[in-house]
Amino acid sequence: MVVFSFPIPVDDLPPLRQKLCPCPGRGMRCPRHRDVHPRIFIVRSSESHFPAVGCGRARGRQKGTDDGGHFPFLARSPAGAGHAMSHAVVTAVRGPVLDLRVEGELPAINDILEIPGPAGTVVAEVQAHLDAQHVRAIALQSTQGVARGGTARIPGGPLSVPVGEAVLGRLLNVLGATGDNGPALPADAPRAPIHRAAPSLASQTAQTKVFSTGIKVLDLLAPLAQGGKSAMFGGAGVGKTVLVMELIRAMVSGYDGISVFAGVGERSREGHEMLNEMRDSGVLDQTVLVYGQMNEPPGARWRVPLTALSIAEHFRDVEAKNVLLLMDNVFRFVQAGSEVSGLLGRMPSRVGYQPTLETEVAELQERIASVGQASVTAIEAVYVPADDFTDPAVAAISAHVDSTVVLSRQLASEGIYPAIDPILTTSVLLDPGVVGVEHATVAGRLREVIEHYQELRDVIALLGVEELGREERLLVGRARRLQRFLTQPFFVASAYTGMEGRSVPIAETVKGCKAILDGDCDDWDEGSLYMIGTLDEARTREEARRAKGKAA
Repeated sequence: MVVFSFPIPVDDLPPLRQKLCPCPGRGMRCPRHRDVHPRIFIVRSSESHFPAVGCGRARGRQKGTDDGGHFPFLARSPAGAGHAMSHAVVTAVRGPVLDLRVEGELPAINDILEIPGPAGTVVAEVQAHLDAQHVRAIALQSTQGVARGGTARIPGGPLSVPVGEAVLGRLLNVLGATGDNGPALPADAPRAPIHRAAPSLASQTAQTKVFSTGIKVLDLLAPLAQGGKSAMFGGAGVGKTVLVMELIRAMVSGYDGISVFAGVGERSREGHEMLNEMRDSGVLDQTVLVYGQMNEPPGARWRVPLTALSIAEHFRDVEAKNVLLLMDNVFRFVQAGSEVSGLLGRMPSRVGYQPTLETEVAELQERIASVGQASVTAIEAVYVPADDFTDPAVAAISAHVDSTVVLSRQLASEGIYPAIDPILTTSVLLDPGVVGVEHATVAGRLREVIEHYQELRDVIALLGVEELGREERLLVGRARRLQRFLTQPFFVASAYTGMEGRSVPIAETVKGCKAILDGDCDDWDEGSLYMIGTLDEARTREEARRAKGKAA
């Protein structure tokens, strides 16, 4: 045991605190004082004295004078004031992971550090306290040019980004910097931190108002709740991004609201195309684009959804506007979190995901809520790896949504667009008390018919439809006509398809499906129902086909 002596009686001292010495450890020589010392030293300060002991020798200070020698974090502060916190020194660089020695009080978890580099300032977010002087941070930008010995500024607090009217029509990155070659944002633009708690249960408002999209299959089978969360699950190349873009157009053109789009870990080409298409279609002025592309560090892709969500929360809470928040792709958010977890040395869980998977998803999803008279309606695209819907990331995300939209690769291969699976697609709003008895009844009948048709597909493939009974042949015909009636051309894809987009009211969708289920269209050609809007348009096409046949 090491015995220390103080300039005042020990009995007069309050209980002492122990701290770890920053030197290498017991039995090592202190580089400043050149003597062997124990690993633990004792610290105590008050208004009348500041005894501090370390490095094997007792050092006392009277009247609150500073001790800025071997232990700079022991510097005395004025009464009631916190420790000064100004800078840190980079001690290790491992890709996007930075270790730093802090000269002062340690920054809190999720606080940012600013490290000057040859290509500009690199922003990193603190993720771990290694000991009393060292922190580990994840860079939100490339660390190229950052070296050991470099200094970092500690501004204090988490990352804050610009919000409000100034960001409308602009393309931002995770830090809130513009990326569209436009003018700089106003210096007095309000800012908001990206980390904040979810709204309390008492402040949230439950809404059952249906958000009409004009997309027949969505409005009929998976009505979206205004102020709710909906997710579109599908593998690669089945139409998730096109569906998201069409929903943006529907929100901006049909509602007095704001759209915030978060591009999480997607292709730069898609982001460029979306920016140009929104500008050409005139919806960009009421939209904010926040991108963290797949070529960016995992920290940027991990925090981009929070940047977009903070912007949406400002419009909801401060300006009382309804917001449509679209995220493409939430799976990339989970994937980036897995990369960060591995870089920080955490033990992976199932399938290599981070052990905090459920927590990270919940922290993001629970902030999406309706407060007061304004709402945030979230529509999320979720990539399903290898079309495996039992993947832990997919299961974690699906637990938080009100409407689940499943896109089918088989339907896409058959030319059924949007390729939404009518059996697996569900919504909590598909209830007679919300959508009405007729709507709920028609949706249930449609599912039964299509499910029966899918059961008969193997028999048809082996024996042919002629081997079925009369009732089954009628059912197969109605199922195929329903599938084609639920297709429609999108406005955002008109430049590629050559067909003008269609937006169909919910009442017309229910009316058309009911007519097909009742057999009113049994003698119609299936092609008359393909890629149209209302049933009246299909009737016109069918009459033209018959007239052409008679003329021939």
